[in-house]
Amino acid sequence: MGFCSRRHLFLTLCIFQLLTVVQRQVFDFLGFLWVPILVNFFQIILIIFGFFGAYQYRPKYVIAYLLWHLFWIGWNIFLICLYLNVSGLDHETNKVIKLDQTSGSWWKKHGPGCKVVNVEEPEYEGCLIDYIHVEIFQSGLQVVLAVINSIIGICLNRTFLEEDDTFNFEKADRPDNFLLHPIVT
Repeated sequence: MGFCSRRHLFLTLCIFQLLTVVQRQVFDFLGFLWVPILVNFFQIILIIFGFFGAYQYRPKYVIAYLLWHLFWIGWNIFLICLYLNVSGLDHETNKVIKLDQTSGSWWKKHGPGCKVVNVEEPEYEGCLIDYIHVEIFQSGLQVVLAVINSIIGICLNRTFLEEDDTFNFEKADRPDNFLLHPIVT
């Protein structure tokens, strides 16, 4: 195997994915978005599973990582649709991502350049980047990383399973399990 193998690319993307999810987790904690915090936590756990599965040549760990990514991609597409208010979804009143009305995106109040206009009813203006665009970018980045790493993970897992050299000791007495048959003298 060369230096730039699929395994190394997978491991590198796992590390990058872990860093971006931890960054997202921190800002969800600051905004008290409890359901995304829980989903991000499971994502962190399963990225670690996938990383060690690839590092230790364990295809079942990589399969668990890949199966979780089906949900993860769906969750991030849901968040993109939620922040874009697609098909009647409204991120301001939706109780899927926030359990109480005081919680919300940290970027809404503390984004670059944001200033408070009205204290009684929080209104902000002067933001250089709208918080909706930040949330959509974070979810879009997670979808792209998940899709790329899933494709690489499928190829890597296929390689792991082809190179599997385990031996079934329960059926070892059958002659078709041996490549070389013993010569009886």
